[in-house]
Amino acid sequence: MSKFFSVLAFLFAIQCNPAYAGEQVGKIVSITVRSVDGLISFIMENTATGKPACAKYSYWLIADENSVTGKQQLAMLLTARASGQVISVVGSNTCVRWSDGENVVGITL
Repeated sequence: MSKFFSVLAFLFAIQCNPAYAGEQVGKIVSITVRSVDGLISFIMENTATGKPACAKYSYWLIADENSVTGKQQLAMLLTARASGQVISVVGSNTCVRWSDGENVVGITL
């Protein structure tokens, strides 16, 4: 029952995102953590849909790698990469963390 409510909450969150936010489902191809500024980006297999015009490249960005949520999202990415599991990513429809990649709003493992 708990999983049902988690899925329901995720579906509701998707519907509440700004129009045309990016979405992607697939396995993680690579994860990059830059030492200069801590930026965390990742690339997935398959093609994203609905990405905003500012997202010129296929990678996704963790919006705030220093926050609890950012650390949880990195842990989910590492788990999915290590186990080969498929994830679902929903974007924010913005490129705030870096000007050419969409910020992540949610990750489902």
